[in-house]
Amino acid sequence: MVQYLLMENVIKNQIDFVAIGDTVVDVFIRLNKDHTHTTCTIDNERCEICMPFGSKLPYDFEKIVYAVGNSANASVAAARLGLTSALITNLGSDDNGKKCLQSLNDDSVDTQYIATHEKIKTNCHYVLWFDTDRTILVKHEAFPYTLPLDDSAPRWFYVSSLGESSYELHNDIASYIEKHPETNLAFQPGTFQLHWGVEKLKNIYTHTKVFFCNKEEAQLILKTGEHDVKKLAGMLSVYGPKIIVITDGPKGAYMYDGNDTWYMPPYPDIQPPYERTGAGDAFASTFISALALGKTPREALLWAPINSMSVVQKIGAQEGLLSRDVLEKLLANASTNYKVVKY
Repeated sequence: MVQYLLMENVIKNQIDFVAIGDTVVDVFIRLNKDHTHTTCTIDNERCEICMPFGSKLPYDFEKIVYAVGNSANASVAAARLGLTSALITNLGSDDNGKKCLQSLNDDSVDTQYIATHEKIKTNCHYVLWFDTDRTILVKHEAFPYTLPLDDSAPRWFYVSSLGESSYELHNDIASYIEKHPETNLAFQPGTFQLHWGVEKLKNIYTHTKVFFCNKEEAQLILKTGEHDVKKLAGMLSVYGPKIIVITDGPKGAYMYDGNDTWYMPPYPDIQPPYERTGAGDAFASTFISALALGKTPREALLWAPINSMSVVQKIGAQEGLLSRDVLEKLLANASTNYKVVKY
């Protein structure tokens, strides 16, 4: 009886969602349209920001956003949707780090696993924002990476962007899941994880339950020019992920569930997008949050685009993240065309 009560207490205290990844401060710089333009290939597949070299150019305004980054964004999304959510990350003990910690606490994210460091600066990225899209100048500080978890395994790990010195942490995560199969792994690779590819991160891909990337990232990971999303998902599934979700910007998203491929259109914008940072993070973390709340993968696919739509109405990756009540109201009011269809 005592043992049963102890086990019941562990389950009750089990964290729903633990995100693992680097946290950053985003400095948004709104570029002035009179002094900046873009050039694109004829198919608009690749575009570049252009401005006079060596000039002093006016910009519209700047805005600083604290405690962002793929995993930090995911932890906030999960908390707002009603899950118990924690973040494993590193911060400097500088002013930026203190403001990041306060921001996460304000969003009810459990910060017990966050390490602060005296001699390392908090990551800071610069977001060159033009029209509705952006180019981000990134720099990941060389933090020491550890996995500060005991045996009270969370229901979900959400692993995303980590610095170049984080490679061994990925092996630690895979080993942890081998010992704790009750913990599901969601993987949304960031810059270095994408370049490492599937072979170097074989242990992570093997243990991944749900994998997220966009179409261009899938091509980069697989080192292929293949454009068919269905084929890309099938190629990724060979490496182990059970469910693969590939987004394709305003064209929508695709999910391979191990048997079939499904297409999900975007949720219609309430008004034209203002700034697109964090749309992918909102999509992926909302999908996993829906699964953690008991939804099926196809139901989760209905939830995910709604948070993405909301995020692009605001500056930064978190201001537009929704509560569960608001998200479900938007879903209830969706048109009959907003549905999952077999691809």
